[in-house]
Order: sequence, then structure tokens, then C-alpha cells
Amino acid sequence: MEEKKSLLRKPGFQTLLASVLCAILGIIIGFFILLAMNPEHAAEGMFAILRNFFKYSNNPTNLMYYLGSTLVKAVPLILCSEAILFAFKTGLFNIGCAGQYTVGIIASLYTAIALQWNWFFCVLAAILAGALWGAICGFFKAYCNVNEVIAGIMLNWISLYLCNIILGNKTVMNTTKSETYDLVAKNKGGLLPGFLSGLFGNNQYMTIAVPLTVVLAIAILFVLNKTVFGYELKATGHSKDAAKYAGMNAKRNIILSLVISGAIAGLAASFYYLTGIEHYKIASSVPGMGFSGIAVAFLGGLHPIGAIFAGIFVEYITLGGQYLNTNYYNPQVADLMIAIIIYLCGFVLFFKTIINRPGKVKTNANAEPENKTAGNAADKKEV
Repeated sequence: MEEKKSLLRKPGFQTLLASVLCAILGIIIGFFILLAMNPEHAAEGMFAILRNFFKYSNNPTNLMYYLGSTLVKAVPLILCSEAILFAFKTGLFNIGCAGQYTVGIIASLYTAIALQWNWFFCVLAAILAGALWGAICGFFKAYCNVNEVIAGIMLNWISLYLCNIILGNKTVMNTTKSETYDLVAKNKGGLLPGFLSGLFGNNQYMTIAVPLTVVLAIAILFVLNKTVFGYELKATGHSKDAAKYAGMNAKRNIILSLVISGAIAGLAASFYYLTGIEHYKIASSVPGMGFSGIAVAFLGGLHPIGAIFAGIFVEYITLGGQYLNTNYYNPQVADLMIAIIIYLCGFVLFFKTIINRPGKVKTNANAEPENKTAGNAADKKEV
């Protein structure tokens, strides 16, 4: 019983439990929505979403292929959440992650298609582009006292229009389709190297992006919790004045936090588009990946490893919507479920408060407190 209580008191376990509760509640509410839309096929619809690609369980090749595709599509979502939680741990809310992700798209695709660079340099260009965009936001925050949320939102839209202009060039984009050229046809050297594609049903989109994402999450966890550099970044976030008094360069740390966060977001873009799984299309709104990363970060308990599982879960449910019977439901019902789960992420702290609620102590008016009785017994023993 004591071991059970001690487990419930651990912050990591509480966060995990609260996140799981949020996900379960979101699925239950989603089921009620399906009931309201079409009661007769609600159970069938929910089963289709949750089953997802496991419908191919009788065909291991197809099963592994779609599992691989889910992991590939979850990579940018996970990395954007890592970028956001890194900044959040250092006291900054990087809502500009979407813009940093967008300039990462520009850098990776332009260098790969127009300049015919090798994949390594394309990835490096995306990292530097995201870092630069984060540095701009950090500079305004550190030296001009501009809130990073305001600066980030403005930079998001600037990056979108720059992306449409630069990638709208005929050297990069097929203007008849309003989408970038196929990377496989234009520059095979720009594609990321494959990773266990044979294991995943010969999925050509399985690349080194998947294992490197896990490695990066572990690196972030180590830097934040086991290094002096990470301690200084977190200390600056908690109290800029206290960090300055302790001899830390607060302005430099603010900029560095957003530079690193932006670099991770830029990396996310390159790890997605350099697989060749999707083309960039002229858009009128900022890519939602940066904003979805916020939800994944909180659903993962703002923990680098938790964000990996949260990202895979969110992508799994999102892709599950394509298996809904469109005769009865709109496939966007799955997106609605994700939105509900995201909304419920705000109750993670509420659930943790309930778990930490102290139990009622029964007292007897005629009985002495335990500590007093124990104290008297000790005194008698000494005598």
C-alpha cells in the first residue's frame, strides 16, 4: 500500500496518469459525438479510428508499411513539440515554432531542388534557417522587451509569405500543380538515407529521421537536466533578475534558448520534406505542425520522451480518420477528437491536483497525537 502511495506521489507518474486520462476522456467524448451524428454506426466508426492500419493484421507487409508511414508523419510533430517544450522549460513560450518550421521548409526544399545540394547540407541549411528565425525572436525579447508570443506570431506570417514567394519559383515548383517538384525525380541525393525500409514493408519513406528523432529527444533530456548549460537556461527562465545577479548572461541565454528551439523546428521540416513523402503546396495559412506541437508537448507532460509517445498517438488518431466510412461520417471527426484531447490537456494540472489532494486524517478528541505519544515514549526510555 505504501509503495502504491509513493508511486502516485512521483511527478513523472502523475503526469503520465493525467495524460492517459486526457486521452481516454477525449476518445470517450469523441464516441458520444459519433453517437449524436449517427447512433447506428457509432461503434463501427470508433473502432475504425482506433483500429487504424491494424485492419491489415492479416497482411504483415501492409501492416508494417503503414506503421512506418505513421512514424514518418509523426516525426515533424514530435520535433516541433520538442522545440516548444525546450523553450518552455527555459521560461519561454515559442509560439513562433510554426514560422521556424516554415523557414526550414524553404531552406531544405530550395537547396535540395533548386541548388541540387546533398541531403546533409540541406538539413544543415534548414537547421540554420530555423535557428536564425528563433534568434530574431530572441533578440526582440532580450533587447527590446518584446513578448516572444507577439514577435513569434508576426514572424510566422512573414515566413509563410516568404515561403510562397521563394518556393513559388519555377525552378522549385511545378506551377501547373502549385506544388514543389518531386524530389526523387529532381535530386535523389537530396533524399535522406533509408533506415530499415525492408523491415517496414519496403517503405521508401522510412529514413534516418526516425531514429535521429529519438536520439535528439534523449539529448534534450540530458542537456536540460544534466548540464550546467541547461541549468543556466532554466534558471534564466525562472527569474531573469536572479540569474543576472548570480553572474549569468540573461540576454544571451534568452537568445540561445530560442535559437536552439528554432533549430529543432527547422530540423523537423527537413526531416519531413526530405523523405519525399509530401510536396509543399502554396498555402494561405501557417502550417499547423507548429501549433499541433504545442498540444503534443503538453500531452507528453513537457517531457522529451513523453512527447515521442504523445506525437505518435496524436498522429495515429489523426490518420485513423481516413478509415471512417464517409457514407456516415466526415473524416474530420478524427481531427475533432484530437482537438478535444488537446483541449483536455489543459486539465492535466487539475488531475495532478486531485491526485495530490491530502487524505482526511481521522482524529479522536481523547487520543493524543501520534508524534506527541512517540515523543513521550522516547523521553521515558531515556530516563
